[in-house]
Amino acid sequence: MPVNLRIPGPTPCPEDVLQAGAKPMMNHRGPEFRDIMFRTHTRLQTVFQTKNDIIMLTTSGTGGLEAAVANIVSPGDRVLCVSIGAFGDRFTQICEAYGAKVTKMQVPWGHAANPDEIAKALDADPSIKAVTVTHNETSTGVTNDIASIAKVVKGHDKLILVDAVSSLSCIPVLVDAWQCDVVVTASQKGFMVPPGLAFVSVSAAAWEANKAAKSPRFYFDFKRHKDSLARGETPWTPGMSLFFSLDLALDKLLKEGMENVYARHASIAKHTRKQIKSIGCTLFCADPKFASNTVTAINAPAGIDTNKLVEILRKEENTVVGEGQAALSGKIFRLGHMGYVTQKDLDDAIQAVKRALAKMGAQVPA
Repeated sequence: MPVNLRIPGPTPCPEDVLQAGAKPMMNHRGPEFRDIMFRTHTRLQTVFQTKNDIIMLTTSGTGGLEAAVANIVSPGDRVLCVSIGAFGDRFTQICEAYGAKVTKMQVPWGHAANPDEIAKALDADPSIKAVTVTHNETSTGVTNDIASIAKVVKGHDKLILVDAVSSLSCIPVLVDAWQCDVVVTASQKGFMVPPGLAFVSVSAAAWEANKAAKSPRFYFDFKRHKDSLARGETPWTPGMSLFFSLDLALDKLLKEGMENVYARHASIAKHTRKQIKSIGCTLFCADPKFASNTVTAINAPAGIDTNKLVEILRKEENTVVGEGQAALSGKIFRLGHMGYVTQKDLDDAIQAVKRALAKMGAQVPA
């Protein structure tokens, strides 16, 4: 019996997508791979809802975030880093590693960022060059209102860099309509592809900033990638098997239709939240209107160590869920529902949680 993998990533992949990655190698500078590069770039623009360049990197999502900072931020630049959880903290740490002068807006975990507070921070320091923000925070199961945040940031004539690793291709991200300058995502979430590829959209304003950016970069140099893409190539050897899988996965996404993909995720998420409450658990997200459609963070009943719960689920229920991160370790657990997922996958996981809670002595509703 296959494991019910319900972590927020890597997510399960369709069997045919995995098989596509097993194709024989080809010349990564030859016409066959050139066709794949052009085809995937065009279809990624459709998923991103943008006419901007898409940089395709053989790296993790974190590599994509580092590339965004390295190509846009110079040492000494003032950056407002908005964090609502562990991955917002990571984006902040990357900016600090590249010598940015960071102003950190720490939002209490479980809450979404308030665009009005971001406006106040930008009013207080006109020298801020860019704002970093996570769209969907998997550590807390909260989705920021990026449309409203971007409106504030662009209204102050600043750059906005968005971590959309666990949202894009599952939750609407309208890159051009929202005027997002740099948007980062990765293959192992909603794209239904194994880990190893990151995709970054770069606006005209971001390219202007790139010309002046002084941070050192080589492998992640956006200009090198853009110039190579014009020839249907990457500057360095790409993860070719992952591109083979991506080629098919994009076919599947666009055949389903992105609006249908978004609706499917919204429906499964709503059902999950309802079922979680029915077994005596509560949502960690403070305001239901900001609850994520790709991952649900859950408070267990009083007295339950969620790390022990996660262990029982893995060993006795063949179900793998996410633990609480950092200060939330032992306090919450997380159910991923993005990409290649059905409502039954979540129903099975929730029933497994119910049985595990009963084994731990929790009072579980009949």
